[in-house]
Amino acid sequence: MREVAILGQGLHPWGKFEAQSVTELCRTAVEAALADAGVKWRQIEAVAAASSRFSGGKGWGLNGNDIVEDMGSTGIPVYNMSAGCAAGANAFNVGHMLVASGQHDIVLVMGGEKMPKGFIQTSGLEDPTDPEYLRQRCVGLPGPGFWAMLCRQRMAQYGTTEEDLAAIAVKAHKLGALNEYARFRKEFTMDEVLNSSMVNYPLRLYEICPVSDGAAAVVLCSKEIADKAASRPVWVASSAVATADFNDGLPRHLACTIGPENAHHSEAKIAVRKAMRAANVEHGDIDLIELQDNTVYYELAFPEEWGFMEPGTAEQWVSKGDTMPTGKLPINPSGGFQSFGEATTAQALWQIVEVSSQLRGEAGERQVPNAKIGLAQSLGLGGNATATVLRV
Repeated sequence: MREVAILGQGLHPWGKFEAQSVTELCRTAVEAALADAGVKWRQIEAVAAASSRFSGGKGWGLNGNDIVEDMGSTGIPVYNMSAGCAAGANAFNVGHMLVASGQHDIVLVMGGEKMPKGFIQTSGLEDPTDPEYLRQRCVGLPGPGFWAMLCRQRMAQYGTTEEDLAAIAVKAHKLGALNEYARFRKEFTMDEVLNSSMVNYPLRLYEICPVSDGAAAVVLCSKEIADKAASRPVWVASSAVATADFNDGLPRHLACTIGPENAHHSEAKIAVRKAMRAANVEHGDIDLIELQDNTVYYELAFPEEWGFMEPGTAEQWVSKGDTMPTGKLPINPSGGFQSFGEATTAQALWQIVEVSSQLRGEAGERQVPNAKIGLAQSLGLGGNATATVLRV
């Protein structure tokens, strides 16, 4: 397999853009990625696209085809990937394989989303065999209620306090205020977070990510092309995809074994383990992590489940500033989903762009000093997960 590099990258800012279509958002990101890579549209040999369920794609999630028609139909193959909130990095995995295998030399990976208002709902199909349908329609438990239950378990198990949760939101918005692509660029005090509206105890409004619109794109290329490029490439050390297994700590399967020792998201743990093994890196080699923080809980639970911290200690890391860009293990120096919001099929690719920007030393006031290796992780509906390790 050949070495693969990120030659160029681009983003459309996250927010709510009523007057723009998802294809227009994507075009902004794609054109920025092409310009950053120093390549023309006709040089792109294939497109791997995150498939949108909520917007565009001719109603079938054909986002890649939409952007090809918009940029210019050149006869290239298009791969539309659907994996819920992990779709962007799932498409990245396909794009990486297309180049690593030698099938193509220059590939575009892109994803864009315009989200409907309110809680993310199921497809609306009344399917009694679908656990997501049953959870939302029969139990009445949307995302915030589910995350609140996870928080309550952690509070009982490790003594996590409401102040511990609020501290993560304060930290996230402190960093998000420095990010030109973030939707919410406002700092919050601890009191402001704790006095924000209660959504599902113990989670408050400022501790849960909203839904947003956004788009991201990267240009991947072979080592031969990257070595000739004037720009500084970021190398893809590994790209992994996984799904949940029977030891998952959530009641998603009739045959699962539920217990406090089980990872609540086995798919994420498996993907991270696979990516780190393929990249031949240890926990101490990782200079920063961009993880999926739909709510502040995940910034505590995920690093512990993946072996970066001892169980029950993440709160101490946060309070000591160890997860800030200048700390021992920077986590979400972008400001995370708390500052961006959830644009489902674009967000995992945005995380990869953020890690790449950090490794290129282009993150400004959010910069992680001397960052050489970074990890991006995403989680999607259906027990989908991805993990990507980048290096310079």
